[in-house]
Amino acid sequence: MKKLWFFSKSILFIILVFFIILIGLYTYAFFSPKLELTNIGQMYIYDKDDNLIYQGSGTSEWVNLENISDDLINAVVSVEDKNFYKHHGFDYLRIIKAMMLNIKNKKIVQGASTISQQYIKNMFLDFDQNWGRKIEEAFLTLELEVHYNKNEILEGYLNTINYGAGNYGILNASKYYFNKNTEDLTLEEALMLAGIPKNPTKYNPINNYDECIKRAKIVAETMVNNHYISEEEYQNLFKEPIPIYGKRETNNLQMLMYYQDAVIRELHNLKGIPKSLLESGSLKIYTNLDMKAQSKLEEAILKNISDQDMQVASILVEPNTGAVLALTGGIDYATSQFNRAISAKRQVGSTMKPFLYYAALENGLTSSSTFLSEHTNFVFANNKTYSPSNYNDVYADKNITMAAAIAFSDNIYAVKTHLFLGEQTLVDTAKRCGIKGNLEANPSLPLGTSELSMLDFINGYTTLANGGYETDNFFIRKVEDLEGNALYEHKNKKKMVLNSNYLYILNEMLSNTSNSNFRSYTVPTALSIANQMSRKYALKTGTTNTDYWTVGYNDDALLMVWLGHDDSSEVDRSSSTWGKKIWIETIEDYLSDKDSKWYETPKNVVGILQDPVTGEGATNDKAAVFYYVKGSETLNLIKGN
Repeated sequence: MKKLWFFSKSILFIILVFFIILIGLYTYAFFSPKLELTNIGQMYIYDKDDNLIYQGSGTSEWVNLENISDDLINAVVSVEDKNFYKHHGFDYLRIIKAMMLNIKNKKIVQGASTISQQYIKNMFLDFDQNWGRKIEEAFLTLELEVHYNKNEILEGYLNTINYGAGNYGILNASKYYFNKNTEDLTLEEALMLAGIPKNPTKYNPINNYDECIKRAKIVAETMVNNHYISEEEYQNLFKEPIPIYGKRETNNLQMLMYYQDAVIRELHNLKGIPKSLLESGSLKIYTNLDMKAQSKLEEAILKNISDQDMQVASILVEPNTGAVLALTGGIDYATSQFNRAISAKRQVGSTMKPFLYYAALENGLTSSSTFLSEHTNFVFANNKTYSPSNYNDVYADKNITMAAAIAFSDNIYAVKTHLFLGEQTLVDTAKRCGIKGNLEANPSLPLGTSELSMLDFINGYTTLANGGYETDNFFIRKVEDLEGNALYEHKNKKKMVLNSNYLYILNEMLSNTSNSNFRSYTVPTALSIANQMSRKYALKTGTTNTDYWTVGYNDDALLMVWLGHDDSSEVDRSSSTWGKKIWIETIEDYLSDKDSKWYETPKNVVGILQDPVTGEGATNDKAAVFYYVKGSETLNLIKGN
C-alpha cells in the first residue's frame, strides 16, 4: 500500500513539475521577440539583367485565409493535424500514440508533427534529425503559438509550404496547377493540393497524376472520418479526370522551369551558404539567364519539332565566362520534369571527334594529313574485329585530308587516327578539356559510344570555344539573403590547357562543315544551313541510332542541341535536320546585335590554298584554306592506309 501511495505521489509530482516547466516555457516564449512570418520562405530568382523571373513566396503572393476555399482549409487540417484548433502547438496524445506505434514496429512508421511544428521546421530550421534541432523546433513552436492565433498560423503555413514543381505557397500552386485563385477551387482540386506537401515530387499532378489522385483519396478519407464531407460525397469523387493547367502567369515559357531546376541544383552544391537558408528558401539568387535567348530557343524548338514523342535538350553558353545563358531539358516541363540537359546520359556520336583531331594536331598530324577512306574491318588481338561505317555507307575510296574528314564526318578516318594516336590519347585530351564523365579507351570512342551528360559534355566544348581555357560553366552569379547581404559570388577560374595554335587550326577545320567548296563525293554535314549563317562558326554534328547532336560556336556563343527519345528507341532519319534548324535559328538570333567576328589568327599560324579533299595544289575553281603551324606546311606526315 505504501509503495502504491509513493508511486502515485511520484507521478503527480512529475506531472506537476512538467506543467510548471511548460508554463515557464510558454511564459518565456511570450516575452521573446515576435517571429516574423511573411518574410520567411521567400526565394527570388533573377535573370542576367536583375529582373525578377521567379518568386517562390512572399508578401506579393500572400493570400489571406478568408480568400482560401473552406474545402482546402478543412482538407489540410484533416490530413495534417485534426486537432490543430484544440492544441497549443503540440498534440501530446498523438505523440504518445506515435511513440507506441513506432516502438511496436521497431522503426518510425508514424510522425506526430502538428501544423505549427511543420511550419517552424520548413521556415526556420534545417532538416537534420538530431536532439538540438528538435529542441529548437519545440521552443520556436511555443513562440509561434503564443504570438499568433490559429488562423494566422494556418495562413502562414499555407502561404509558404512546398507544393512541388517550383511552387511555394498555395496561391502559386493553385494558379499553376488549376489556373484558379484559391477561393475558386473545387473540392477535388482542394484534395489534390492538400495531398502534395507530404511528398511534393511524388504527389504533384505534373509529375505523377495517378499518385496524386491516390493521395487525394487518402485526404478525402480523413475528411469523411472528421465529418467534413459525407460518405456520399466521397464516393462521387474523381469520376472524371481533373484538368491540369501547368503554366505560370508571367514568363510563361513551357521550358523555363528546366533552367530554374538547374539553378536550384547548383545552389545546393555551393559552399558557404547556411543549410538553413537553403532549406527555407530565404534567398535572392542572381543567375545568367538571358530571357530573350531562352524565349528564342524555345520558339525554335517548338517550331521545328513535329514528332510529339521526340525530346530536345539544349544549352547556350557564353564561352569566355562559362555563363549558362539558356537551357531546355525537354519539350514541356508540365508534361515531364526530367531534365535531360543535366540528368540524362546519352551517346554523343561524332561530336566527340573535335577532341580527337585536336590531339592529332598536337601529336604531329596536320590538316592535310591523309588516310584512306573505305569500308574497313579492323582486326585486333585475339581476332577481335571492329567494322564501323560511314553515314549512309558513303566512302571516298581514296585518301582524304583531315580537313575533309571533319567536314564530312568520316568515321573510318576518325578510327584510323584514333588507333594511330593510341586509344588513351583521346581520353586524356577530353579530360584535359574538362569532361568529367566516364570515357572508355576503346576503338569506338571517337564515334561517341560513351555516354555523357550534356552539362558535362559542354564543359569540353567551352574549352574549345574560349581559346583553350578550362573553366566551369555556371548558372548563378551571386546569392544574397533577403537583407542584401552577400552569401556567394561566382569567381571565374580559367586555366590554359590547350595550345592556341592547334586550337585555331581545329576551329578553322570545324568551320568547313558548312563550306560549299568541300562539296565532293558527299557534302559537308552542315551545308544545309550555310545560307542562314551571317558569320563564321565552328560546327559539328553527331548521329547515332538513337541521338542527334548539333554543337557549334564562335568567340561569343556556344550552343549545344540534342534530340532523341527517352526510351532510347531509334530516331527517324527524316528528323536529322531538326537539331540543325534549332541551332542556327537560335544562335543567329542571339548574335544578331553583336559584331561579326572570328578568332584572331595566331602569329605562328599560316594559311595555304589547297584542294579540300586531296590536299594537293588548288585549282582555280575549287580551293580551301588549310592552316598550319609555321614550318609544318610543307609536311604531310601521315599519308596512307
